[in-house]
Amino acid sequence: MSGDYVEVRIPRTLYNRIREYIKNTGFKDVSQFVTYVLREFLSSMETGESEIISREDRERIIEKLKRLGYL
Repeated sequence: MSGDYVEVRIPRTLYNRIREYIKNTGFKDVSQFVTYVLREFLSSMETGESEIISREDRERIIEKLKRLGYL
């Protein structure tokens, strides 16, 4: 890999789920998939083209993250 990269930590269970999900999809590894998903998400949020998650879902996610101690 070339370029400037940083490490992002995710729970191993999530990593394993992603690894299983991307089998035979063309993504070479979990990092490539996560980078793709984040780029797509940010692009859609910045352009306002589509709301990936509803406001209600967003609030639910934030509450879950708070209960888990991530926020």
